[in-house]
Amino acid sequence: MFWAGYNQLLDDWSILSYYMSMNAITQTRTGDTRQHILAVAKTLILGKGFSAVGLNEILKTAQVPKGSFYHYFDSKEHFGTALLENYFDEYLVALDLALNVSGEKSALPLLLNYFDNWKSSQCSDITNDKCLVVKLSGEVSDLSEAMRLSLKQGTQRVITRLAQCIQQAIDNNEVILSDDAEIVTKELYYLWIGATLMAKVSHMPETFDIAINVLHSRLYAD
Repeated sequence: MFWAGYNQLLDDWSILSYYMSMNAITQTRTGDTRQHILAVAKTLILGKGFSAVGLNEILKTAQVPKGSFYHYFDSKEHFGTALLENYFDEYLVALDLALNVSGEKSALPLLLNYFDNWKSSQCSDITNDKCLVVKLSGEVSDLSEAMRLSLKQGTQRVITRLAQCIQQAIDNNEVILSDDAEIVTKELYYLWIGATLMAKVSHMPETFDIAINVLHSRLYAD
């Protein structure tokens, strides 16, 4: 019964993904130069990494003068923390909408749909759909304490929101778990971050099949 309306959930997530991708375009049209720089740089960095993307490449691609960059960012590190904060802000907006349990909707199908779309987005060829956490964690955590803290705080925000959805599923008697909702969420989130990293290494989607099996066994366990 948990899969009733599953196709509609996929459609809902597609709409949310479209909203996120169009958000940067809308803000650029309204003259938000700072947001435009962040949006352009995010695509470049998702493709090449943080260290490999220089300021000149960002400015040239964004078509803004150097003065505009330093008007908003004191340094590349400051820019990096702003990039991560903006990424998590947008991600949480979409996550709140995707996991919004209202009316007759159950929490568990929304949660399963979230992870299903995680797999789809990370297996796609669309650079902008990739996970910035996976892309930057290993690279910048030893280089910048400020960016490491931004990653730590941002991922905790995601875990907290996912834990709320799992708790709703528990409260609705959709799942029965012996562990605290946040502990289970951390297990699953860490697993899926690892699966995403190994999918990049192997260029194979099988890592997500393992993650999905663990997800189902954890949530459907008595």
